[in-house]
Amino acid sequence: MEAVFRYDGITMEQEAENPFLPQFFRREDESDDSLFYKEPRLLVHIDEHAIKAIGEYFSEALPHDGMILDLMSSWRSHLPDDFEKEQLVGLGLNAIELTENPQLDHRIVQDINKVPALPFRDSCIHAVVITVSAQYLTKPIELFREVNRVLEDRGSFHIIYSNRMFGTKAVEVWKGLDDYQRGQLITSYFAVSTGWEQPKMLDISPKLETASDPVYVVSARKVVPETDD
Repeated sequence: MEAVFRYDGITMEQEAENPFLPQFFRREDESDDSLFYKEPRLLVHIDEHAIKAIGEYFSEALPHDGMILDLMSSWRSHLPDDFEKEQLVGLGLNAIELTENPQLDHRIVQDINKVPALPFRDSCIHAVVITVSAQYLTKPIELFREVNRVLEDRGSFHIIYSNRMFGTKAVEVWKGLDDYQRGQLITSYFAVSTGWEQPKMLDISPKLETASDPVYVVSARKVVPETDD
């Protein structure tokens, strides 16, 4: 099922003030994230069918000849093994996890909840992904603005999410919503940060007779600035 929608009261055509209250992004565990993620977790958090669905989506949606940024990266990026890429840059919290990721060409250790500014020049990235980690963002508007800055014109930003999480580190606003509402929440991040085409939401959950983890995507492209010509 594919759905295109707008967050209640916020459209992509209007420049909205940040409507989010600080308490929306509080967590049960407010200790430094670097402490929580100090020990590497060399395991996957979704099942093999969900991982395959993500890989198939990436194969179709991501450019095969450009620079891709894997934000909140770990020891796996879930791109298909035969995915032909120019460069894949991983930015995450744990150096060991990043080192163990064989698909990464470059690795950056950074806590984007503490420092959402991205270490890249303007308009140099072709696509950005966040895979099953959006629930941990405490400064999403600041980060989405940074992603918009570093993307080239019509570069794409893809947020993949499921219903799995470390409950103590997920933000309160995320935990209070169902899966569809979480897609609306991500759409609102695009709307408030501005500079994006209308986001799309996809349900890419595996279609199986047996149970599998659900998988959804919210994505949008950076708008092309209007010229005087």
